[in-house]
Amino acid sequence: MKVLSVASEVYPLIKTGGLADVAGALPAALAAHGVDMRVLLPGYKQVKAKLRKPNRAMEFDDLLGVSAVILACKIDGVDYLVLDAPALFDRDGGPYTDGAGADHPDNWRRFAALCRAAAMIAEEGLDDGWTPEIVHAHDWQAGLTPVYMQHGRAAATPTVITVHNLAFQGQFGPDIFPELGLPQTDFTVDGIEYYGDVSFLKGGLQMASAITTVSPTYAQEIRTPAFGMGLDGLINARAGALHGIVNGIDTQVWNPATDTLIAANYTFSKLKKRQANRKALAERFGFADTDGPVFTVVSRLTWQKGIDVLAEIAADLVAMGGKLAVLGAGDQALEGALLAAAARHRGHVGLVIGYDEPLSHLMQAGGDAILVPSRFEPCGLTQLYGLRYGNVPVVARTGGLADTVIDANEAASAARVATGFQFAPVTPDSLREALRRAIRAFADPQIWARLQNQGMRADVSWDRSALRYAALYAELVAPKSENP
Repeated sequence: MKVLSVASEVYPLIKTGGLADVAGALPAALAAHGVDMRVLLPGYKQVKAKLRKPNRAMEFDDLLGVSAVILACKIDGVDYLVLDAPALFDRDGGPYTDGAGADHPDNWRRFAALCRAAAMIAEEGLDDGWTPEIVHAHDWQAGLTPVYMQHGRAAATPTVITVHNLAFQGQFGPDIFPELGLPQTDFTVDGIEYYGDVSFLKGGLQMASAITTVSPTYAQEIRTPAFGMGLDGLINARAGALHGIVNGIDTQVWNPATDTLIAANYTFSKLKKRQANRKALAERFGFADTDGPVFTVVSRLTWQKGIDVLAEIAADLVAMGGKLAVLGAGDQALEGALLAAAARHRGHVGLVIGYDEPLSHLMQAGGDAILVPSRFEPCGLTQLYGLRYGNVPVVARTGGLADTVIDANEAASAARVATGFQFAPVTPDSLREALRRAIRAFADPQIWARLQNQGMRADVSWDRSALRYAALYAELVAPKSENP
């Protein structure tokens, strides 16, 4: 089965968050199920620099006002299709923001062009004759893909849209609509119009053959006003097309037995070797000693991630005997709050602002507990990395966090299936209690080793999830093949 995946970032070519990890891992995971997936992404400077002898697979004289080429390149067994449109993507900064951190003002055009290119691939196929039987769009940046496909020769080709985070909807003013090249009938409540604006994500949710989210719990949460971000009515109307499929991780990239980015390799049966990573982490963050548990946080520093609550209880964590190591960037006020906590508790709280892939691996290998206090979390990947590395998760009971971490309550502990600690709601008091539970467990080496061992044995791979995606694809294609 031929599937075109459309995403704004894909690891290892370009990454700002979990979307890239998922889009990067799916092709290999699905290959085992007979899925031939090619991944379309924008030709950012960082991406084009990693291509080696690409082929020109399709050309556009006028793609929303710019000329562009699809470059095809296979890297480490994955087939990438790169939209080389210099007028849109050949610029400094990140995928979505400029060097100063401000959104590119033409993001609407940049990602509409990505969606239009995907639709054209579905309509015409590539120069080598490859034509997708399914098109799989990820998040708002690819949200217009099913909309464009409705108006061309690919209208009968099934589409899937995966919501990685409903909070980001690609909402722009109505003045951009005439530039999108869509019929006026699409600018309605049954199309991409959203309270007078244009919403890329709403268009995808409205038009896609199937909607998936990255965990079963999140699929149910977004049907409620509390988590639906204003789209719960539409999502409930399309509940029959909604599927919750939990993310996995690339267990070759994230493998403590072979990881070259950590100080020492280890397995669940050789946990003592993990201590070298703990020592290296303590040195990296300047901790005064290695007593007490080290709580690690690898996250965007935002309100959604509960970082304000974390900053508020940092002093309490230190008073309980714990240490806190944080890697991330985001809201300047929250960065400031954590910097102040690090200054007040030097040797016990450390902060690295930004993103550092090697350091994130060391934090999983050297931390005792990975802390994820998110107010909402569609899936989350850091807790999965934590399970894989024996970095016991302490997580809010929401979304994919609730689906992937088994709370160490009395019953689960007695049955020896617990893998971490859950808490709710996301308040200072609730988080403090979760930390107390974790610190009490850490004080008993036998209990803690058991938690680590059980977590490291958990299946966090893509195996089961890839099977579900493959089954969904087959279900969507079947009606077309059965009714020619």
